[in-house]
Amino acid sequence: MRQSMQKIVPADELLCHQTPETFATIAHADISWTEKLWASLFARDGSLQVDCGIGKYHNRNVIDMFAGVSRGKEQLTVRASRRLDREPDRVGVGPLDYEVLEPLKAVRFVLRENHLLPIRFDLTVTGVLPPFLEAKDGQREPDGFRICSDLLRYHQSSTVRGHIWIDGEQIEVRDDEWFGFRDHSWGVRMDVGEPAPDVFRRQRLDGDFLLTWSPMWMQRPDGSGYEIHHYHQWVDGETTYFSGFVNEPDGTQTPLHHVRDELKFDPVNRRLLGGKMTFDAGWGETRTVEIEAASDTGFHLGTGLYFGFKGHRHGTWLGESHVDGERYADVSDPETAREVHQLRDCVIRCREGDAVGYGIFESMVIGEHPRYGLTKESSFL
Repeated sequence: MRQSMQKIVPADELLCHQTPETFATIAHADISWTEKLWASLFARDGSLQVDCGIGKYHNRNVIDMFAGVSRGKEQLTVRASRRLDREPDRVGVGPLDYEVLEPLKAVRFVLRENHLLPIRFDLTVTGVLPPFLEAKDGQREPDGFRICSDLLRYHQSSTVRGHIWIDGEQIEVRDDEWFGFRDHSWGVRMDVGEPAPDVFRRQRLDGDFLLTWSPMWMQRPDGSGYEIHHYHQWVDGETTYFSGFVNEPDGTQTPLHHVRDELKFDPVNRRLLGGKMTFDAGWGETRTVEIEAASDTGFHLGTGLYFGFKGHRHGTWLGESHVDGERYADVSDPETAREVHQLRDCVIRCREGDAVGYGIFESMVIGEHPRYGLTKESSFL
């Protein structure tokens, strides 16, 4: 008997339909379609950080995850993937589960005990600001016509509470001592799966490339908080994508138009050290934020499969169920940094005038960048 053109899944019980399709069907047939959850949560003194993420690759029939801790230069990561349609209603993979406690306000990430590494956690993430959308990321391949990114994302500044266990030690996490950010994105995404072998693709390492992404939450002397967020991609002298906003507690978003940075990077492993970000606020106005790395802590996202890791990539089919992971003693070591990649959730302290706060700063600086003192020879992904 021929398979029906429609399938019913548990989500179809909800009053959320927007097209005459079931939730087993999405708008794109592109196998790069992804729905992703991410969080980077940290002690405000920079001593410890938890990173985790879940990726649902609808047209690949895969859902995968990563969860780990960064403590100084040490990093531990657990990963898992599974067949999606066996449990389409579970927002979780292997030992990691995700729960919405209060929509757009509070969520919970739970990493259960596992046989790979002595880490687990149970953390509730509560927004101190509303969630804010970023500008839609719509980009084409630099050569050709294919849309390589058609993605929408929101993120939320949050406090964190719960517990973390590392090597048998229980660590209490308190809202007044921890902070973090979470995001949720969906659409056609870059770097999902292996590149098609019969399609021309420019090699990223052949050119000069810069990526910076950062939500920065700051508190004024009167106790009110706000956020400056930006996402900047630059390729061979041209900005290919920019999103920037000042986000206020009442939900107001004031757009920023561009950014000029005065950043400093370690020339050996290209870790962010600090610097300034000056944003064009329009009509001749600018806003300048000073940043500094809070500590050596900072989760390298290569172990979460960003840009690939040991032959695996986001959305890769690894069988009905797969779990793996590893522990690094020093991810700042140059050889190790090349394995776990540059892209890193760096915990930062930030200041704008008399407002101070915290942020996560992601950066990749590929190629030759004389203004940072970085040479072509020292470049790596």
